Amino acid sequence: VANHVPGGVIELMPTADRTLYGFKYVNGHPKNTAQNMLTVMAFGVLAEVDTGFPLLFSEFTISTALRTAATSALMASVLARPESTVMALIGNGAQSEFQALAFKSIVGIREIRVFDIDPAATEKFVRNMAQVEGLTIVQAKSVREAVRGADIVVTSTTSTNPVLDGSWLAPGMHVNAIGANFPQKHELDGEAIRRCDIIVVDSREESKIEAGDLIQMYGDDKRRWASVTELAEIVAGKTPARSNPEQITLFKSNGIATEDVVVAGRIYELARERGLGRQVPLWEKDAREGEARGV
Repeated sequence: VANHVPGGVIELMPTADRTLYGFKYVNGHPKNTAQNMLTVMAFGVLAEVDTGFPLLFSEFTISTALRTAATSALMASVLARPESTVMALIGNGAQSEFQALAFKSIVGIREIRVFDIDPAATEKFVRNMAQVEGLTIVQAKSVREAVRGADIVVTSTTSTNPVLDGSWLAPGMHVNAIGANFPQKHELDGEAIRRCDIIVVDSREESKIEAGDLIQMYGDDKRRWASVTELAEIVAGKTPARSNPEQITLFKSNGIATEDVVVAGRIYELARERGLGRQVPLWEKDAREGEARGV
């Protein structure tokens, strides 16, 4: 549920399975950096389905960054060529650091070519990544230079104008477009979309609302949208991923509530195992323990 407001968006992301219900509150205000505030801030709640009892209340700003990077790297591990070691990272804000760590750990990336229109962002990225062993950082002078020769391209921007030109894509490349999740925003131009042999999204229905990169090309064309594959279909093996090394593949990420609730469940498990967090007493008395249950 998205509420678009001047300069940003505020979203409530709920979902449930048979045992757990959860939601995340998250904002996206690119202008916040001018006030020394985070662009994205979030918190999440996890509850029992059987009783409706809340189990967990947690910050989700860092968790959102982690799950975004983990999902991105997961899809690259499936869609990119197995021998991929070089990545172009366009947009060097806070999320880019999580992307770098995830791709090194999950995909095996060894060299990252970085570019941002803000030199200070790139300098910060390079400084923070300097202590990561086994990772070479190369500062490019342009997006085109960063992309040339890369196996994987990740765009992590809030741009309303395309930053990736389709003519720069080489056979066999994999692209992760993770930054723009407004209908008016798009990081890829039309040629980039046309050249992709396989396009994967978190959710087809959500993409029709949020994925500006695809909306600009597909509009209300049901036939074209039907050719887009969902993440779950690829991971479950219901739809084949890359079938030959020459294909160009794309994962257009918007983020879905399922990813957040899975993370919330893991946070809850770890908190209980390690005795972390603070229990807040609620009204219900636990007959077995004779005391108020807490979230």
